Amino acid sequence: MPAYNASKTLEKTYRELPTDLVDEVILCDDFSTDETVELSQKLGIDHIIVHPDNRGYGANQKSLYKKALEINADIIIMVHPDYQYTPLLVPSIAYLIAQDLYDVVIASRILGKGALQGGMPIYKYVANRFLTFAQNLLIGQKLSEYHTGYRAFNRRVLEKIDLSKNDDDFVFDNEMLSQIAFADFRFGEVSCPTKYFEEASSINFKRSMKYGFGVLRVSIQHFFARLGFKANRYKDL
Repeated sequence: MPAYNASKTLEKTYRELPTDLVDEVILCDDFSTDETVELSQKLGIDHIIVHPDNRGYGANQKSLYKKALEINADIIIMVHPDYQYTPLLVPSIAYLIAQDLYDVVIASRILGKGALQGGMPIYKYVANRFLTFAQNLLIGQKLSEYHTGYRAFNRRVLEKIDLSKNDDDFVFDNEMLSQIAFADFRFGEVSCPTKYFEEASSINFKRSMKYGFGVLRVSIQHFFARLGFKANRYKDL
């Protein structure tokens, strides 16, 4: 769980995790200014990583995935502790990887009508659809979306790709998926309801624009990598 000021929603998210299936929970706090760390300790979360400064969403994930590999996790699932995505989907997502049907499973807000019904702002929905269309063309996939924060990975995926070559900010998500696609791992998707509310994490319009341009940059780099002009993140894949 990549956490930043998640004290209002962390417990609700944690309580929905299927404890009969999830062996260990890792939380990385990216220098929160609230009681996220104290609450994590109170809840008894297995592994708590605390960044000494705010390093960014991508850096948060890097710390989490590194720890997951260190404790020999076979299936690694990222779910945000802001309760925007329900942990009740964890068994279904894990099953698809455990049965070796897919290497990566994405919980999509776009399959069905979950995004708009869950309160996704119209401008974010439109941007999501435009970016996903462009990404599918440039990357050569047929995913319903690339922008969900609910993902699962087989261990060998995280062992193969070099996450250190990716950004520490929000575009990390797309750089990571681009690497995975370039390495020809198998993608699966499940439909996921989502909730937009005041306590749920979100980026403002200015940062959304920066993120959108970053996504297009990554997709164009991926396209040229397919032609043989590899950016650094695709080398050795």
